[in-house]
Amino acid sequence: MNNENKKGQGAAKAFGTLLRFYRERAGVSQEALGQRTGYSKSQVAMIERGQRRPKGDFVKLADETLGAQGALLKVAAEVTASGVAAWFEDYLDEEARAAGIHWYETHLIPGLLQSPEYARAVFNCAVPALEDEDIEAGVAARIKRQELFFRKPSPVVTFVLEKTALTKPIGGPDVLQKCLRYVRECADLRNVTIQVMPEDRWTHAGLNGPFILLETEERRSQIVYVEGQGGRYFLSEQPDVGDVFARYSTLRAQALTPEDSARLIERVAREL
Repeated sequence: MNNENKKGQGAAKAFGTLLRFYRERAGVSQEALGQRTGYSKSQVAMIERGQRRPKGDFVKLADETLGAQGALLKVAAEVTASGVAAWFEDYLDEEARAAGIHWYETHLIPGLLQSPEYARAVFNCAVPALEDEDIEAGVAARIKRQELFFRKPSPVVTFVLEKTALTKPIGGPDVLQKCLRYVRECADLRNVTIQVMPEDRWTHAGLNGPFILLETEERRSQIVYVEGQGGRYFLSEQPDVGDVFARYSTLRAQALTPEDSARLIERVAREL
């Protein structure tokens, strides 16, 4: 992550924290501030968490409504479209340094394996909807992350993907086909292993949902990243971390071999 992106993300967090401070000091609810600025309560909440950038006259109206005397205007000037939600920064910092990245995904092709067109289609699915500039910034940031495949020393990167993640036509057949071809190319990298979980397994170790396992620099420690509808969190203590790593090992044993997975990916792409 470059310094410009980090600056923009840090400013988004700072603005959100400052907005909440002035709002609570003024005794104004998120709903009331939203009505004053033309935003919904949930949109105001997202801005306060650093997950959404303020647009239009929001900052000016909020500054006036909350009596911030220009403080919000000053901090908002530093907020730029980084393409990364503020809550995702901590994960990206760990990912950028990780010696090992092990990813189990159920619903879509993982960000590290997405083509630009597929990534754009994923961002277009966001609810609430994202602005065009935020979508393009998000696509650029996501593709930039894929440079980690080629950094030195090379990280060990493995994936276990449900077959449904490879067949869900996000963006349409042409977009999916191009992305699958990119996934197949990534599978040929020496430090990348991709396995597909078939649909006919009678037993399955991943019923609790997707997760990402990170082995930190020099493999001195391990952490687990989990993301869901209501939030996201790290697991860093035993026995939780050990349990998830054991679960991932079982998933790899239950999935198709890398060679059979590569043939399946080729077949799915060919039949689109």
